[in-house]
Amino acid sequence: MKRSLAGYMTMVLYASLLSIPASAQVNLPTVSVTAPYTSQHGGYVISGDFKVDPRMPFVVFPAQALVQDDILSVQPIRLAEDEYLVLQECATADCSRASIVRVWNAGGVATWVQGSDNRIWIRHENKYFIWLKRLPYLSGSDCDQCGARFTDFERISPPLTLIPDGVLAAYHRSELAAAEKADPVLVQSQTHEGSTFVVTYVGGSTVRIKRMHAAR
Repeated sequence: MKRSLAGYMTMVLYASLLSIPASAQVNLPTVSVTAPYTSQHGGYVISGDFKVDPRMPFVVFPAQALVQDDILSVQPIRLAEDEYLVLQECATADCSRASIVRVWNAGGVATWVQGSDNRIWIRHENKYFIWLKRLPYLSGSDCDQCGARFTDFERISPPLTLIPDGVLAAYHRSELAAAEKADPVLVQSQTHEGSTFVVTYVGGSTVRIKRMHAAR
């Protein structure tokens, strides 16, 4: 029996996340500012040390595990009308389930936030990953009180899965079923601009990512 694509993706994702060193091995606040892609500014150590695993060329990982009190900065420069940038964290030890931390669309942050739209305060060490998904853009929706973009999502799902919820999703189950079968958007290029990791996806959408921690 062939292994399902979702199951295969979960296995590869888990293997990729296992390769991320734990904070006990590398503690960001004590990282030398001469380390690759790292600088110090305004009392913070800033790092752009992120990567894309070639086995899963649509997922961005931090090279070192995010730890408590890190601040993760994720700045989408341009997203298409049908694109959703997703930050997830593992919800189980084997990462067969993941939890949504934040979602952005072309209009900005799509999920409720407290504080900055593009900065996430990491409250506990875990495995976090970023990816881009395309969902139907519904400019002519039958739902009069709904917008054209999804803003409600199931919080817990398999990794690399974004499941819209709410009234707008209920009106468009068939379109969403087709979109769910599609893979996330591939990373076209990646580079480091100083202590910022810059990733561009197929189609041209660009995201700037860095992590910060109070210097000691």
